[in-house]
Amino acid sequence: MLFFHILGALVFVSGIVVAGVAFEAARRRDKPDEIALLLGLTRIGVVLVALGGAVLLVFGLRLVDTGHFGYGAGWIDAALGLFVAAMALGAIGGQRPKQARLLASRLAAEGRPASPELRALLDDRLSRATNYLATAIVVAILVLMVFKP
Repeated sequence: MLFFHILGALVFVSGIVVAGVAFEAARRRDKPDEIALLLGLTRIGVVLVALGGAVLLVFGLRLVDTGHFGYGAGWIDAALGLFVAAMALGAIGGQRPKQARLLASRLAAEGRPASPELRALLDDRLSRATNYLATAIVVAILVLMVFKP
């Protein structure tokens, strides 16, 4: 069970990295076709996050059941709450990049250059802040899992 819990964590974090790197690379491009391609890669990251998160959660909960911890342990309760918060923030933060991907695809299909609307979606501060906050929360969860205060 521990193996699958750790495997889920690796897939989960890998998905975050794939989505984040692809998004930041897309922000640095000017051509809508390149932006659409890179933002399309973020979808792979999102799938990895969802899959890894499900495996991580299922096997983590199973480890709590079979281990000597219990759900009353503060670090477990904190990790579960932070996990829910990170997933919610990631979902909220992913909306603008999704809109940007759809707009970039449409602009590329029409042979038009990047529009100010596309740039605004890519540079949306609230979206970026929620995504970075979700990532920071995942790091906090990793700290809780390693040190078990």
